[in-house]
Amino acid sequence: MAESNHSKQQGEKVVAVNVRLTPAGQTDQPILVNYTHVGLAQGLAYIDFGFLEPALLGALAQRAQQGQVLPQQLEGARAARVALSLDGLVRLQQQLQQALVSLHPQKSKLS
Repeated sequence: MAESNHSKQQGEKVVAVNVRLTPAGQTDQPILVNYTHVGLAQGLAYIDFGFLEPALLGALAQRAQQGQVLPQQLEGARAARVALSLDGLVRLQQQLQQALVSLHPQKSKLS
C-alpha cells in the first residue's frame, strides 16, 4: 500500500491530509517503463507510460552515432495511461520536483 501526504488548497490555507491507497486488481504489481509522453487535450493531461526494448534503444543510439538514418516510428508497449486534471498535473510536478531534490546530497556549508 502506498502512503502519501496530499495538500488541498482552501483559499490561502494549505491543509495536509494523509492518503492511503489500497491496490485494486493487479495494480499492486510494479510496471517497468522506460518511456513517457504527456499530452494535453480538453483540460486534461494524458500521461502515457510505455516500454521500448532496451536492445532497440541501444541499436538506435549506435545508428545515430554512426550518422545513419533513424526510423520515423518505433513500436513499443503502452503499460498504462493516466488522465489527470490540470490541477493534478501541477501537484504531480511538485511531488516529482521534491523527489528529485531529495536525490541530490545536501551541500555542506564551507566554514
